[in-house]
Amino acid sequence: MNIARRPIRSYVLRQGRVTGAQQRARETLLPRFGIPYSRAPLDLDRVFGRAAPRILEIGFGMGETTVRIAAQHPENDYLGIEVHGPGVGGLLKRVAELGLTNVRVIQHDAAEVVEVMIPPASLDGVHVFFPDPWPKKRHHKRRLLQAPFVALLASRMKAGAYAHAATDWEDYAQQILEVFSAEPLFENTCGGFAPRPEWRPQTKFESRGLRLGHRVWDVLFRRKE
Repeated sequence: MNIARRPIRSYVLRQGRVTGAQQRARETLLPRFGIPYSRAPLDLDRVFGRAAPRILEIGFGMGETTVRIAAQHPENDYLGIEVHGPGVGGLLKRVAELGLTNVRVIQHDAAEVVEVMIPPASLDGVHVFFPDPWPKKRHHKRRLLQAPFVALLASRMKAGAYAHAATDWEDYAQQILEVFSAEPLFENTCGGFAPRPEWRPQTKFESRGLRLGHRVWDVLFRRKE
């Protein structure tokens, strides 16, 4: 009997506590700012109601960075993917408080969304900030930024678009740099690791880590013309 193999996930759905405000935000704002998962390419102009540069953020956590960047750059549209309910609720709450109109959310597995919902050559940028490092060696296969997924991302990006990743795990940083460098469609904008761009805000978690002497590595590549 043939049994289909379950794909390796880059995340585990944790039973995190959802606050009342987060739950209300999901219930009232997902119909407006959420996009249901479907096995069909998105019409991004229709989704956002305009033509504008499109930035994809994978794994936005509680949405702190996403909202700050979107507020600072109203000329861009931001599509965030996150699987965890508290984070989705937290982002939606901030979007409503700031009156943002350039953010949309998909609560689903990022690999599946990028494969079937993001049209080829449609993205002007990709953000992957502090993905789960899966620090134990036996779990490294679960890391999101590996060659097949990076190649898929490159195919969804326009010529000249950028891919920006950041992590505070040195061995993952080295892996990300190596994988991005090996992708034929990418070129490194800095020759190695990049300084943190001013437009990437520091999260509370990151700032606390830096005060404790932790390092953060940024990787910034561009899609070749």
